[in-house]
Amino acid sequence: MELSYWEYKSWLSNIDFTIIGSGIVGLSTALHLKKRLPTAKILILEKGVLPQGASTKNAGFACFGSISEVLSDLENHSEAEITTLVAQRFKGIQLLRETLGDANIGFQELGGHELFIQKEATLFEKCNAALDRINQMLAPVFGEAVFTRKANTFGFQGIHPQMITHTKEGQLDTGKMMKHLLLKVQKAGVVVLNSVAVEEFSEETNKVLVKTNAFEMETKRLVVTTNGFATKLIQEDVVPARAQVLITKPIDGLNIKGTFHLEEGYYYFRNIDNRILLGGGRNLDFNAEKTMDFGQTPLVQNELERLLKEVILPNQTFEIDRRWSGIMGVGPQKRPIIRQVSDHVYCGLRLGGMGIAIGSSVGKQLADLV
Repeated sequence: MELSYWEYKSWLSNIDFTIIGSGIVGLSTALHLKKRLPTAKILILEKGVLPQGASTKNAGFACFGSISEVLSDLENHSEAEITTLVAQRFKGIQLLRETLGDANIGFQELGGHELFIQKEATLFEKCNAALDRINQMLAPVFGEAVFTRKANTFGFQGIHPQMITHTKEGQLDTGKMMKHLLLKVQKAGVVVLNSVAVEEFSEETNKVLVKTNAFEMETKRLVVTTNGFATKLIQEDVVPARAQVLITKPIDGLNIKGTFHLEEGYYYFRNIDNRILLGGGRNLDFNAEKTMDFGQTPLVQNELERLLKEVILPNQTFEIDRRWSGIMGVGPQKRPIIRQVSDHVYCGLRLGGMGIAIGSSVGKQLADLV
């Protein structure tokens, strides 16, 4: 791209902070940097026409960890570590709600329900037996016992008659959230340029040289917030993980409300606009889903449709309206990576599928670090 004097002067000169990625973390980082440094010139570079990755592709779950997930994590972490992790997720949701307001994100606290297929009777008994222990462990976070048994009143088939509900979990409208977060950041004076992919960068004594598919530029500080795509630019312990999703057309008389997990969280669904949004299936072929490529596979899509027909909506007719995928960033540790990579480069990555819950707080921590 040929840049005029005016273009370079107005958009690409004297940049204090350049953030790569306009997802939840990137936008939150910019917002908190602006609060701390109102006169700073901040630029966000986004490779997509809209934010890519997972921020606009997720299911909109305001979740903190189902009881089976907590028990699984306790096999490799101490109770104190898990309590801290859950507290970070809970506080992150509160920060998101305070920043944007419940109406602007479509937040509803309808509860999060873990379902157990009939062949998982042993898992249900394990979770049921641990109910009091986990509630006591997490009481300092939520101020009450949040896990409770409830009857399966939604007509799901092939499911244990009882489910275990987290009463504080909720759901939101991902599109509304990202639209209002973007507007808030732009109103603060941050410039966002879309369809600009960063190809490489190099550090000099007092600046970072950035090469994109459209132009080259300089910045005083560079912040990488591309999560599952980060290893294209820096070497960090994060792996891409694709999540495939579908949504039905509106269903008359749909009475399913809330967010739901089954098979230890590898499948998840919710109601939205009288539709069912369903995602998951990464466990069917982990290697195939460790990819930075968007798209769907027959293996996963066929299983999602089977769950809709046989388990979730067994006595209703429905049509699939849309299918998509998002790219998460995962790794061997549940904790996100928030660190200074070099003298002028920083990163906030590896949200582990919990971007809604921790994206805002990761952005704030990253801004504080920078």
